[in-house]
Amino acid sequence: MAETKKHQASGDDIILRAKGFWTKNQKPISIVLVVIVVLVGGWYVYNNYVVAPKEQEAEKTMFKAEEYFRQDSLKLALNGDQFNRGFVYVINNYGSTKAGNLAKYYAGVCYLRTSDFNKAVQYLKDFSTNAKQIQMMAYGALGDAYSELNKNDDAINYYKKAANEFTDDVTMSSEYLFRAALKLETLGKNSEALQLYKELKEKYPNTERGYSADKYIYRLSIIPNDFSVK
Repeated sequence: MAETKKHQASGDDIILRAKGFWTKNQKPISIVLVVIVVLVGGWYVYNNYVVAPKEQEAEKTMFKAEEYFRQDSLKLALNGDQFNRGFVYVINNYGSTKAGNLAKYYAGVCYLRTSDFNKAVQYLKDFSTNAKQIQMMAYGALGDAYSELNKNDDAINYYKKAANEFTDDVTMSSEYLFRAALKLETLGKNSEALQLYKELKEKYPNTERGYSADKYIYRLSIIPNDFSVK
């Protein structure tokens, strides 16, 4: 009987302590709960009534620019026409949206193809995505732009990043690895180039670049002698 009373007393103590804690901290707890409700509600309202409509508006605005891009009408894709907006407008007005971010990639490629390499670098460096295949292409385009600007270390770095970003695409991964190796070779960095050609042969033997790697490996492996062509 005494033991039962002891347990009952302990239970009562817990309830009393809980009531005391609530009485003492009721105000700050209520404030915290209100803040949480406001934040969650604000997040919901912002995403559904601000972000989502802006995303839809950006996608709609960019539709014609994407069509011009597919048609290789690059200046129209960038700047639009009298009826439609181009990628530059989308970036300037919807840069924080997913469509605005993608427009940076499109714009970078347009500038690369129209030989405005500094602007190509500007927009491509500002672009990022979790879609690895697109990110690979962006890195590769950056490599091309830096190569045209004779910023060779940057070009090699981005070719390597492109080669390693999405290795499931063996065709493009092998292509970018080849470009990095060839750039090193043209700079006279033969040992580094040879290493990449061997990596190309090992990783991508069934690709076009993998097939051709042997001749580059052979060429860089020959030890110069008195009979070498000068």
